[in-house]
Amino acid sequence: MASLWNAFKENRTKIWVGAVTLLLLLYLVVTFQRSILLLSDPSLVAKGIGAGYLVLPIIGAWALIRELLFGARTEKMAKVLEAEGGLPVDNLPRTPGGRIVRAAADAEFEKYRVEAEAAPEDWRSWFRLSCAYDAAGDRKRARESMRDAVRLFRAQPTAAGE
Repeated sequence: MASLWNAFKENRTKIWVGAVTLLLLLYLVVTFQRSILLLSDPSLVAKGIGAGYLVLPIIGAWALIRELLFGARTEKMAKVLEAEGGLPVDNLPRTPGGRIVRAAADAEFEKYRVEAEAAPEDWRSWFRLSCAYDAAGDRKRARESMRDAVRLFRAQPTAAGE
């Protein structure tokens, strides 16, 4: 029982991603089914609504696939960095509530910004910069930096077997 609990704790993010993905897939299937029903209705208004409703599962499926691939690629890059000993160490001071102290994150961020500017074609520097943005609370820039890291990682000849 303890090993099952440990396996859950180690994989809880993947379990939640799987659960949310299944719920979204259920929603997309139901939405697709409803759009087909509306398209088969003789009313032109219903057909128009059905056609518009058909766009939702297409966009939803595209977004789901895009995010799952982004997560898988990010995880693959993290494993490479971990094997190389290049993952940033999470040793920033925290508040009693568990949040990273902003001043410490900002100071640490500067180191990774300089690294990314010095090596703009190295995905590793962009990955670490993304982690620094995240620690500093700038989620938008963290995601942009991680997308840059993924793009550079995929452009490598060794990542071609992906």
